[in-house]
Amino acid sequence: MNGPYEIVDERFRDLVLLNVSLRKLSSGHLWTEGPVWFAAHQCLLFSDIPNQKIYRWMCDGTVNVFRDKSDFANGNTTDPQGRLISCQHGTRTVTRTGHDGRITTLADQFDGKRLNSPNDVVVKSDGSIWFTDPTYGILSDYEGYKSAPEQSHHHVFRLAPDTGVLLPVAWDFTQPNGLAFSPDETRLYVAESGRSHDDTVPAVIRVYDVGADNSLENGRNFASVDTGIPDGLRVDCHGNVWSSAADGVHCFDARGVLLGKILVPETVSNLTFGGPRGNELLITATTSVYAIHVNSAAAIA
Repeated sequence: MNGPYEIVDERFRDLVLLNVSLRKLSSGHLWTEGPVWFAAHQCLLFSDIPNQKIYRWMCDGTVNVFRDKSDFANGNTTDPQGRLISCQHGTRTVTRTGHDGRITTLADQFDGKRLNSPNDVVVKSDGSIWFTDPTYGILSDYEGYKSAPEQSHHHVFRLAPDTGVLLPVAWDFTQPNGLAFSPDETRLYVAESGRSHDDTVPAVIRVYDVGADNSLENGRNFASVDTGIPDGLRVDCHGNVWSSAADGVHCFDARGVLLGKILVPETVSNLTFGGPRGNELLITATTSVYAIHVNSAAAIA
């Protein structure tokens, strides 16, 4: 044990900085999620789902409300034009916030039926938007509005940027959650978080090969989380997968071997890379947001 680290494989020492500490950036929230770093503005946006707010943390340490009445926004990311893409449980939609502040609905239904509750989202370099659609936002009135699901499956969807056509690309999940591409975008990692409500569901991250036509093939288990469930995840520039867990952030190599953990005092929901030099891991964890410098950075396709 070394400070906030649990070293499982000696290679993990090269990815972390043993002389730095975990810092708390913000606290007093209900359930933090959806961290996304905006380099142009040197700020972190993150959701507090039950409070229906998106907050903004600035590098000077201040925290303010970026969006009130956020419709239970959960996962957030950016598109190639630097616009905010969000999953909203309340409206059961995926939205885009333009540079002028206007919000556009990108997806709200499939096959003539409302989506379940879009949860997490990533954007590929070609502009296609990929998101998961579990039922967490309609299971109760805490993170959305309780309602019966209209979709027959809990899909991973792909939204074409030019046509707006929405297609399911995976449907073999109990509750699909966080997702991230490998650095070369030939793999898509997706968290299976169904164990949150069903102990028989394995706490695994699955991986798919991404075809030239953006189809997903050869789905298989990539890694298991040994404490809690995988929720949000990110891939770094070396191809390592960093996943949320009940005891912190777990780091796996590209073969699914656990390298080590960054221990966090609250259950982690999600994470992203950011900070002025891109080498900080920014972590949403239950009531708080944490940060720690690492010896790595986000994947750049």
